[in-house]
Amino acid sequence: MANDRPTRRGPVLPLQEFIHTEVLSGLVLFAAAIAALVWVNSPLDDQYFDFFGSHITVDGGIFRIDESIRHWINDALMTLFFFVVGLEIKRELYSGELAGIQKALLPVAAAAGGMVAPALIYTALNAGGDGQDGWGIPMATDIAFALGVLALVGTRIPSPVRAFLLALAIVDDIGAILVIAVFYSDSLSVESLGIALGLLVVIGALIHFGIRSPAVYAVFAVAMWIATYESGVHATLAGVALGLLAPVGPMLAGESYLERLEDTLHPLTSFLIVPLFALANAGVVLTGDRVSDALTSEVALGVAAGLFIGKPLGIFAATWLTVRLRLARLPDAMNWQHIAGVGMIGGVGFTVALFINELAFDRAGLVDDGKMGILAGSLVSAIAGFVVLRWATQPVSETR
Repeated sequence: MANDRPTRRGPVLPLQEFIHTEVLSGLVLFAAAIAALVWVNSPLDDQYFDFFGSHITVDGGIFRIDESIRHWINDALMTLFFFVVGLEIKRELYSGELAGIQKALLPVAAAAGGMVAPALIYTALNAGGDGQDGWGIPMATDIAFALGVLALVGTRIPSPVRAFLLALAIVDDIGAILVIAVFYSDSLSVESLGIALGLLVVIGALIHFGIRSPAVYAVFAVAMWIATYESGVHATLAGVALGLLAPVGPMLAGESYLERLEDTLHPLTSFLIVPLFALANAGVVLTGDRVSDALTSEVALGVAAGLFIGKPLGIFAATWLTVRLRLARLPDAMNWQHIAGVGMIGGVGFTVALFINELAFDRAGLVDDGKMGILAGSLVSAIAGFVVLRWATQPVSETR
C-alpha cells in the first residue's frame, strides 16, 4: 500500500491482489527470459558473460564476501524473494488454503506427489551419471507462470482451481526450501550457524516486544544473512525464516503487519528481483549443435521428463488416491479434468528450478543442459496445461 491511511480490506482481497501481481509478473518474467536468450545468442554474448561474471567484493573486517554479480543476485537479492515466499506460506497457513488439516490435506498430498514423481523420473535417467545431483530441479512449480497460464484460459476457470493451484505451488515452495536446506547447502560451520540462529531468536524477541522500527530489523536481518552465508546453509533460507516470523496481528483497520510487508515487497520481488534473476540465469546458447546435444543429454531429458510427465502424473495420482481413501474431497466446482490441467501447469518450473539448477552443478555444460530441460519441459507443460484446461472449461454447447 502506498500510504498509512487505514483501509478496509475484504477477506479475499489479499489473495486477489497476490494473484493479480503474479499474473502480471509472469509476463515480465517471460520477457526477461527471452531477453537473456536473445542477448546470449547475439554478437554481444561476451558482454553478457563478462557482466554477470564480474566480481564485487564486500569486506567488513570480520567477514569478506567476494562473489560475481550473478551470485550476488542469486544469494543476496533472491533472499528478498524467499522472504516474500515465507510471508506467503505464513499467510496460507494462517488464513488461506492451508489453514487447517482438512483444508490443507488435498493440496499438500498433490504437491507431495508432484515433487516425488519428477525426482524419481530424473533419478531413473541420471543415476550414477555426472548429473545425478540435479534430481531437485524438476520438483518446483513457478507460481507466476502457472497463474499466467490460468489467466490465458479465461474467466471460466472456477475460483477453487486457482486457489488449489496456488496452495499446491506454495507447498511446492516449502518442499523446495527443505531440499535446498538439506541437500544443496555446503559443509556447515556450526559457529556461524549458531550465530545466525541466535540472531533469529533476537529478531523474534523484538517482534514479541512490539519493536516496529524497520531500521532495527534491517540491521539484524543483514547480520543474520551474513552469518547464514558464512555457515554453509544457503543464504536465501534466512529470508524464508524471517518471513515465517512476520507478525499476523492487526496494524491498521483491516490490514495486518504481514499484509503490509507483502503489499510492499511482493511487487518489488515480482517485477524487479525475479526478472533480474531470470536475466542473469536463463541465458543459454541455442546455436549450432548445442541445442541437439543438450536436449539429448540425460540431464535435459531428466528435467524435461520430470516436469512434463512426472509433475502431472504425481499430482493427479496423489490427488486421486487421497480422494479415493476419503481423506479429502475435491473442492466444489472442480472435476478431474481440472486436476489433470493443474497437473500439467504444475510442470511449468522456472524460477526455483533455475535456482536449484545453479546449486546442483559446478560444470557449465551441466548447468546449460539443466536450463535447456527447464525451458523445454516448462514450455510443453504450459501448452498442454492450457489445452487441457481450455477443453475442461468449454461450455457444453461448444463440445458438441
